[in-house]
Amino acid sequence: MTACVAVRLAIVLVLAGSPALARAYDGPVEKKTFSMASYTTTGGRTIKNVRVGYETYGSLAPGRDNVILVTHFFSGNSHAAGKYQPTDPAPGYWDAIIGSGKPIDTDRFFVVSSDTLVNLNVKDPNTITTGPASIDPDTGKAYGMTFPIVTIRDFVNVQKALLDSLGITRLRAVAGASMGALQALEWAAAYPDMVERVIPVLPAGELPAFTIGWANIWAAPIRLDPRWNGGDYYGRPEPVDGLAEALKIVTLHARHYGWATRTFGRKWAAPDRDPAKSWDNQFAIEETLDRVSRARAQTADANSLLYLVKANQLFVAGHKGVLEDGLRDVKAKVLLLPAQSDLLLFPDYAREVRDVLTRQGKTVEYAEIAGDGGHLDGVLAVGQVAETIRKFLAD
Repeated sequence: MTACVAVRLAIVLVLAGSPALARAYDGPVEKKTFSMASYTTTGGRTIKNVRVGYETYGSLAPGRDNVILVTHFFSGNSHAAGKYQPTDPAPGYWDAIIGSGKPIDTDRFFVVSSDTLVNLNVKDPNTITTGPASIDPDTGKAYGMTFPIVTIRDFVNVQKALLDSLGITRLRAVAGASMGALQALEWAAAYPDMVERVIPVLPAGELPAFTIGWANIWAAPIRLDPRWNGGDYYGRPEPVDGLAEALKIVTLHARHYGWATRTFGRKWAAPDRDPAKSWDNQFAIEETLDRVSRARAQTADANSLLYLVKANQLFVAGHKGVLEDGLRDVKAKVLLLPAQSDLLLFPDYAREVRDVLTRQGKTVEYAEIAGDGGHLDGVLAVGQVAETIRKFLAD
């Protein structure tokens, strides 16, 4: 087991609160690389030697008309289903709904899942991405904060180029959770004649002020870490302390107080270490958040987290600055699947998208994922809406 896989498994088990794992997609999973000589961002900057990783599950039909694109969440990558090796301890994050006979049925559909630009997981060998940790071919040094600011539309445009390279001109659906939901909506608005259906899980049509503010808080510990050095830390001691604190905030924000009470209550981290007796003694939830975030920071890149924060803050579906205008071009059928206990992208945000699309006469369905798991229910409890997804894809 690689260190990266071990870290991911430990985090999934801690955050899920259960050791149970679904039967994995049983096809071979291979990480592939898509390359572009250059890409021009929505802001007009050119990035040379662009590379992103991707995975595919199932078989492409002769007519190339059975394709579902899966777009990943903020801290994720393209490993959505199955295992690279039979001995891997855990499958991809959405394995509950991707595979033979599952709602995203790989006996029927050809599934493509792509890493984004500026992916957080730079030190994971199964993540391939171009971003601030990449080498700028013009200087021979890591970009750092000279890398162009990128947007959700840029993520989508690079995915479009990947699909073009595969000869795919039609998508049965685009599905994704959280930041993946933002990408799914952006796909529907950016390429309306290409996308038949979208399944945004934990969606928002734009990042509102409250969430923009929270994203700023996520980023703050990195910028306050002296080792960040304005983003110029490659080849030096990295801002691991700030990155770990940032990831701790993200981790707790992705949960719900009901989950915290059920999982930890007011238990101490150790029965003989009363938090009232020493600053070094912690409650169980404190110790777990510290441990998980510190482990997670070992596979992540601090600058990449800042770039992801910016991309999310800038998001308005359709990239036109006004949500009503941005969604006007959507032709796809839309299935919105928020989580009832989400304290990050509240169900109200999904209802706003539903209401806009309904006013515009679009076909939109809506269902909620129940539970007290918070934002992570869109990954860990997605099986709850499996039959809703299956029916939506069959219609």
